[in-house]
Amino acid sequence: MASAVRAALRAGIHAVLRIGIAVAVVAMAAPQPSAAAEEGFYKGKRLSVLINYAAGGPTDIEGRLFARYLARHIDGQPAILVQNMDGAGGLVGTNYLGEIAPKDGTMIGYLSGATWRYINDRSPRRVDFKSFEFLAYQPGTTVYFARADIKPGLRDATDIAKAEGLISGGLGADNAKDLLLRLTLDMLGVKFKYVTGYRGSQAARLALQQNEINFYAESPPSYRGLIEPTLVKSGEVIPIFYDPSYDGETFRTPKQMEGVDMLSFPQLYERIKGRPPAGELWDVYRAIIAVNGAMQRLIVLPPGAPPEAVQALSAAIERLNNDKEYAEEGERLLGYVPEFIVGPEVNGRVRKQLSISPGTREFLEAYVKTAPR
Repeated sequence: MASAVRAALRAGIHAVLRIGIAVAVVAMAAPQPSAAAEEGFYKGKRLSVLINYAAGGPTDIEGRLFARYLARHIDGQPAILVQNMDGAGGLVGTNYLGEIAPKDGTMIGYLSGATWRYINDRSPRRVDFKSFEFLAYQPGTTVYFARADIKPGLRDATDIAKAEGLISGGLGADNAKDLLLRLTLDMLGVKFKYVTGYRGSQAARLALQQNEINFYAESPPSYRGLIEPTLVKSGEVIPIFYDPSYDGETFRTPKQMEGVDMLSFPQLYERIKGRPPAGELWDVYRAIIAVNGAMQRLIVLPPGAPPEAVQALSAAIERLNNDKEYAEEGERLLGYVPEFIVGPEVNGRVRKQLSISPGTREFLEAYVKTAPR
């Protein structure tokens, strides 16, 4: 059974990668709306889409879908090439975009977790993240799941509170995903070990299949496209909870989780503990999802990009939101339609959100150092 599931996962990932290989061809061959037939800034150019995580992960799956359909909406009809640049929890690709990438509008970033990395990582950078040109963002969530064979055996999400020998995997100690994995388990009072440093979700996913770790989390593209139809369906894995959307005041069901039979973390906590979550860990959890969840995906140009590029790409993303074929492909591949918040106010809004309180930062610096081994 495990080998069959691994084969299915590989087939799903290979299908996604085939989309990426065909991007440049599809970008030129796909039917174009009348607006894209006009001369534009990108006439005769090639646009590279830099994804700051490895191929096969959730950011990559969603980013390649975005690149494939964006092409038809850009005035000037440029060819599009997708480039993955992973490492350091997405920071390598983000830094490359700001420091090395061409500033002429021919490279755009499809970034995941970049807002939180900027807020939480205060190490010196040659280029201030706030100086990037923010074109659009997409609110998101994270889905947490566990192997069903964790002792004494998981049959229901609430059984996670009784788990013995739980090993949580991660990408980096200060990564938002790792912090949320640890915070939620600590709030539930679950004893666990923590293994981090996986190169990306594809590597962590393989570690979970090989039982090196038994608790992990992924954003909806890979959870709904790969985990749910294989590992969950086979019974090897069970869903535990997801992060709700949070705007600083109100919790909501994220668009990606509408219609999915699963509890949010606050709901699961209350079901297990009999009371709503509260306290310092809860405050930090809310601070993270208010930033990282609200702007989980960012579409950006390097600092100093031409205004013509900003205008052309912003208009293209707005058209993409109304593309019926893109919506149908999103539903088929991901189980939902990625929609982007775009407009002239986005740049200022993102820059304003790039901060947390000194007290939260101080807590997190200490929390990262006390990760259980």
